[in-house]
Amino acid sequence: MPLPFLTADRAFHAGAEDVALSSDDHASWRRPYRPGPWRVAAGASLLLLASFVMLAGMVIALAGAVSGAVVCLTLAAVLIGCALRLLRMGAWVSRHGVRRVGFFMTTTVPWRRVTAIRTVQQPVKWLGFPRTVQGQALIVVRQGGAPIEPLLTDNNADFLTRREAFDRAADTVEAWGDEYRRR
Repeated sequence: MPLPFLTADRAFHAGAEDVALSSDDHASWRRPYRPGPWRVAAGASLLLLASFVMLAGMVIALAGAVSGAVVCLTLAAVLIGCALRLLRMGAWVSRHGVRRVGFFMTTTVPWRRVTAIRTVQQPVKWLGFPRTVQGQALIVVRQGGAPIEPLLTDNNADFLTRREAFDRAADTVEAWGDEYRRR
């Protein structure tokens, strides 16, 4: 089973000059960075919890309480879905536009509606919690002005304690924007 998120920033490690746009297929949506350790740890924890719930469901089914087993398996399916959605969250780019995938909502902005993509210094959420800290955020400025949440922050689950990875990802998204806004 291919895992494209593991090779998302392979161009940075290859030493290529054209690192931002070095890809074969620009039509497909891709995350221009690897998921961070906090995001992967949370997803793995949810999957571990789901495995224990499925084991409990199997034991309950063998004991003869089918309704309890169905509840456990349903809960395990919800946990697996949450883990997969958590791992999918982040900024995605293609030649069609830029997409911010959240846990409950996805926002897509076509490149023709983007006036600027820039990194700004502002208060950002720490690991997605309500607490804010001073940090950097990559924001998209749309035509007509309806603001969207920052695409990336240096204190989210992908970039906490990984400043260089944030800078590379922000530069990559900005390069995609510069390339496709001109068309």
